Amino acid sequence: MAVTESKAGGTSGEARAAHEGILRRQSARESSARTYARALPIVPVRARGLTIEGADGRRYLDCLSGAGTLALGHNHPVVLEAIRRVLDSGAPLSVLDLATPVKDAFVTELFRTLPPGLADRSRVQFCGPAGTDAVEAALKLVRTATGRTGILAFTGAYHGMTAGALAASGGAPDVQVARLPYPQDYRCPFGVGGPHGAELAARWTESLLDDSKSGVPLPAGMILEPVQGEGGVIPAPDDWLRRMRRLTADRSIPLIADEIQTGVGRTGAFWAVDHSGVTPDVMVLSKAIGGSLPLAVIVYRDDLDVWQPGAHAGTFRGNQLAMAAGTATLAYVRENALAERAAALGTRMLTRLAELTHAFPCVGDVRGRGLMIGVELVNPDADHTAFHPAPLAGDIGDATVVADVGAGRMGDPSGTAARPEPARTPYPAAPELAAAVQRECLQRGLIVELGGRHASVVRLLPPLTISDEQATAVLDRLTDAVAAAARHHEPHGPHQQRQPCPAQRAG
Repeated sequence: MAVTESKAGGTSGEARAAHEGILRRQSARESSARTYARALPIVPVRARGLTIEGADGRRYLDCLSGAGTLALGHNHPVVLEAIRRVLDSGAPLSVLDLATPVKDAFVTELFRTLPPGLADRSRVQFCGPAGTDAVEAALKLVRTATGRTGILAFTGAYHGMTAGALAASGGAPDVQVARLPYPQDYRCPFGVGGPHGAELAARWTESLLDDSKSGVPLPAGMILEPVQGEGGVIPAPDDWLRRMRRLTADRSIPLIADEIQTGVGRTGAFWAVDHSGVTPDVMVLSKAIGGSLPLAVIVYRDDLDVWQPGAHAGTFRGNQLAMAAGTATLAYVRENALAERAAALGTRMLTRLAELTHAFPCVGDVRGRGLMIGVELVNPDADHTAFHPAPLAGDIGDATVVADVGAGRMGDPSGTAARPEPARTPYPAAPELAAAVQRECLQRGLIVELGGRHASVVRLLPPLTISDEQATAVLDRLTDAVAAAARHHEPHGPHQQRQPCPAQRAG
């Protein structure tokens, strides 16, 4: 057989050898803390839009998008042109916190997108270039402004890997913040799900704040993600988010919205809080706001601006290339209504993916908002009642009674109160199966990420510029990968026919 030429340069054999050599050297020299490289053994050399080309000549559809950083995909022309303009102008590339025309343009465009009620009375703080540093700045800000120290955070949260951000995340190694239940349908902590589960979560929060013996004094702030990403792609119900806004406002607790991954159109609105109409006191922004380059800021109410000079600083907070790329990205998303397109295309993708819950018993749930999508893999052959507590029913009923308590209808004498069906009891998570799906995807030229409590959720974060044809190709490859992984993990006996599931929440 003749040796074929690789598009990455040289013969296919030479390209493959170069590819493997780079991976070997990475394994030998880089820290054991590396993550993505373990599950995705590729060596990107070229990229455009949704497509990545590896050193071995293989091409992939990238639905990781730099963990949500690439709102416009790889090397979008408007981003490259913005970077070239700064390079060709002779402007300084790093200016600490000095004022520049590039920074002024970025802040102007950023403020144009902010939720009503914040843009006209806000301040912006440029932090170190990573999102986790912006979280640190936000926590420090509300503690300084309120004179209090405690923080409220939520189960399943992910806010970063530095000490303060990690302490507020769901995987914290010890308790430094008060942890609250985050509402979700499939694995509701109360075994109820839906609006009633969200109501119970809100009531727990309210009780914790108002009970003088709860052990949780009035905190400095509450931090939450409008959609939990690393936690398994769990959208917060809009009513619950509005309830958190009221609870915190009534008690003078600053509300911090972590929009690092959800921002810039990702969820079908420019900022995920826009779905609920909530205006937080502090917004933590990074990833897509830098147009693929490192940039992080916090935006907050001006009355919280009690910083002393130098109270929070960072050498690389003046990255001019990132600001130029970010301005171009923010403007392109806004002017081309990419958030609205993400909402429409995301709904179509979720609708098709929901079919997997009927076709494959190992697909427990499909959920998301906009182009932030998760598919949870489960073990349908396990005794799921042994892995999930029964709904909290007390001595007088079932999940229906719990729902009535949560809705404030306990003891309805007429008996006419709506009584929802008990929540689905989920099967245990299947992280090995999710990893198998990820490998099968990679073999088919599709890059996906894993997340969730047990890394059992296959996550899709395609760029907002993905075409309809590309979206179809992504869904085809993912469906094929799920089918292949399911075949390899089939039990010895046949599955029972799965009953149709309630419609998945598509945001």
